[in-house]
Amino acid sequence: MTERMLSVNGIDLCAETFGSPDDPAVLLVMGATGSMLLWEDDFCARPAAHGRHVIRYDHRDTGRSTAYPPGEPGYAFEDLVADAVGVLDALGVARAHVVGLSMGGGIGQLIALEHPERVLTLTLVAAGPTGPGHPDLPPVAPSPVAHFAAGGTPEPDWSSRESVVEHLVAAERPFRGPRPVDEDAARAPAGRVFDRSPHPASAANHTRLGGDGPWRHRLGEVRARTLVLHGDADPLVPPGHGEAPAAEIPDATLVVLPDTGHELPRGVWDLVIERLVEHTA
Repeated sequence: MTERMLSVNGIDLCAETFGSPDDPAVLLVMGATGSMLLWEDDFCARPAAHGRHVIRYDHRDTGRSTAYPPGEPGYAFEDLVADAVGVLDALGVARAHVVGLSMGGGIGQLIALEHPERVLTLTLVAAGPTGPGHPDLPPVAPSPVAHFAAGGTPEPDWSSRESVVEHLVAAERPFRGPRPVDEDAARAPAGRVFDRSPHPASAANHTRLGGDGPWRHRLGEVRARTLVLHGDADPLVPPGHGEAPAAEIPDATLVVLPDTGHELPRGVWDLVIERLVEHTA
């Protein structure tokens, strides 16, 4: 693994790579509020072992990247899209296999639409068409709706490691599928997130971002070969949202992840990595 700070679009982004830079690049784009550590080390190492140059990075307001005051992001969604392309520029990567999870899937869609020459293939994980106005798609499940209506996960003491770790673990519970979770084990990566982030409260700035509107009507323009991976028990972005891009992007392939919510649990890693390696061959 090689971690480095990159100067991108007037800010600093922290990135880490796995495998040889001579191999085809796979750019991993995490979802909202998530640092690159949510693409776990073991996960990243496996495609690298199959001859892929795996790249993960901290979005603005996460990890070691440039952070803004909580509640004041000072940037928009399209800046996160530009950041992803900027990471490739800074690493000297002309084209990459782009893999986006949740919000990262939205970023991946826009890279494929606005910068098609940079995308070898596109993989969308737990992601569907973005923005409001999709009456044909299923609504968010009742449990997350109730969670948000009650104010979401209570704010921690951001100066306390223990408090923040418990907050990060609790924040994932409403969005998981039926697979059992070892919460003691989940605290370890949450601790790493706290340890390397000087401003952990700033990650919530992602929830305040505006963008330039939904682009579902443009999905037919995507020319990159596309793989859609979606949990069959996703309560936040129900399966119908994954079926939509799989149907509307030409020749896209849909793979349903069993017993999986809005997450990428270890129990489906074998399936996900097998399909990802095939897709990026």
